[in-house]
Amino acid sequence: MGSPERIRNVARRVARWKAQGHQLVVVVSAMSGETNRLIALARDVSPQPDGRELDVMISTGEQVTIALLAMALKDIGVEARSYTGGQVKVLTDATYTKARILHIDESNMRRDLDKGTVVIVAGFQGVDEDGNITTLGRGGSDTSGVALAAALKAEECQIYTDVDGVYTTDPRIVPEARKLERVTFEEMLELASLGSKVLQIRSVEFAGKYKVKLRVLSSLEEEGKETSGTLITFEEDKNMEQPIISGIAFNRDEAKLTVLGVPDRPGIAYQILGPIAENNIDVDMIIQNVGHDGTTDFSFTVNRGDYARTRTMLEEQICPAVGARAINGDNKICKVSAVGVGMRSHPGVASKMFRTLAEEGINIQMISTSEIKISVVVDEKYLELAVRVLHRAFGLDQAP
Repeated sequence: MGSPERIRNVARRVARWKAQGHQLVVVVSAMSGETNRLIALARDVSPQPDGRELDVMISTGEQVTIALLAMALKDIGVEARSYTGGQVKVLTDATYTKARILHIDESNMRRDLDKGTVVIVAGFQGVDEDGNITTLGRGGSDTSGVALAAALKAEECQIYTDVDGVYTTDPRIVPEARKLERVTFEEMLELASLGSKVLQIRSVEFAGKYKVKLRVLSSLEEEGKETSGTLITFEEDKNMEQPIISGIAFNRDEAKLTVLGVPDRPGIAYQILGPIAENNIDVDMIIQNVGHDGTTDFSFTVNRGDYARTRTMLEEQICPAVGARAINGDNKICKVSAVGVGMRSHPGVASKMFRTLAEEGINIQMISTSEIKISVVVDEKYLELAVRVLHRAFGLDQAP
């Protein structure tokens, strides 16, 4: 939706799907850069803008694009009707700037679909029970699309983005990265949570909860030359051998904090992390060292944007309250992860990953695992090297 020509291109694609007999709900985001422009404008007026008023403002970006797309469709003979999140009645909680969807009333959309009208809905937004406009946070249009697909029990939810599918890793770092024809929901959830920017994690969580079939496609491909993208499935193909690793994900936006000399007693983890959670700061990886002399060291990672605020809380409130000795911090780290459902049936993945990094002189600071992923924290300067060598070590540059 970056320009009038792009919007006309979207309209032509929608018209082609409509001509094939499909009922269509199209969820759109704001024009490229518009949300950032509105946020910057708000901060020029108020350094800490009120959340309710900020949502009123930044929701207007999508209101522009739904109207423009409806106009473009009508110009080529396709009946269309635009809806804001409030007009659909996308009901959310009242957490401004990162609200969560509670319910969707699909009756207005169904009425228009039954009449043969293309329904166009503003992504990224809803209303709370008092009618206040809310927004869903960065990438919220993906979440809107999946949520509407779930409410309507759609055959498929197609997410059009600036890439033509899900890759084994970022092709800008590893040119040999391959596009995956399909990936399991579990893998996609891990990839999204670990730094893959193809889909917003909340949209993947929504898809998993309501079993919405997702397909990632490119919005930049020429008409008639579209690929099939990547299908996100909910069941592994029992007739095929799963690759051990499906992708290497990474996240630069990491920071580590270590609380030194913490009293080694029950409840200390809650005393440290409870106030952080209450301030809406997400904690990712956690390590507590073996206690000695009645104390222990407690390390955890947060988003880099939350680093300064978290450190201030530790220094001024938490550490004096628990009697910790000191705090160390590092906001120049990154997380690199190997993801694959094949890990369940193939031992030795962790040792191979650790050996590969050791051979390149890359020190591992923290380790986290689940059934289908292994994540390590390393110095940020080694990020691209780590991704490249792991991608090659697990054979992801080779066609299956």
